[in-house]
Amino acid sequence: MKNSKNDYVITFKGLELGSHDFEFEAGDRFFEEKGAEDFRKGKVNVHVEMIKETTMLVLNFDLKGSVEVACDRCLEKYDQQLEGKFRLIVKFGEEIGEMSDELVVIPHEEYQLDLSQFIYEYIVLMLPIKHVHPDDENGHSTCNQDMIDRLENMTIKSDMRWDALKNIKLD
Repeated sequence: MKNSKNDYVITFKGLELGSHDFEFEAGDRFFEEKGAEDFRKGKVNVHVEMIKETTMLVLNFDLKGSVEVACDRCLEKYDQQLEGKFRLIVKFGEEIGEMSDELVVIPHEEYQLDLSQFIYEYIVLMLPIKHVHPDDENGHSTCNQDMIDRLENMTIKSDMRWDALKNIKLD
């Protein structure tokens, strides 16, 4: 299933004023095309409620799904669950501009809006800073125990060149 840029475009000209619902899916191809660095695989379902008004569009995003990331502790890949809600206000003006995280301006003559970059940024915002396997129902780590044991048993050999620097005292 190939995603194209048009898969994430809403054509709002011609729609009546009021609420309109749209469904999108961000998958492996989407993440690859966006050049995601921390993850390349996943599936995130995106529901967008667009409220069309005469001078603006209000878009309410509801995202649910998961992406595959590497655990910072054991380096094994796992599915990071994601869920979040975001709001975007699109006003009509003379030229394109981003006024804040929640407010963008598009020209009056625009008739459609590409949501792909907003969807990608929302997914990245939902990722935790530290990627670690979630604990099981008993509160125990689900990390690869073999890798954890190997890392704990590693001994760092001393380098004589650096050992000599340890004796230098700074006043």
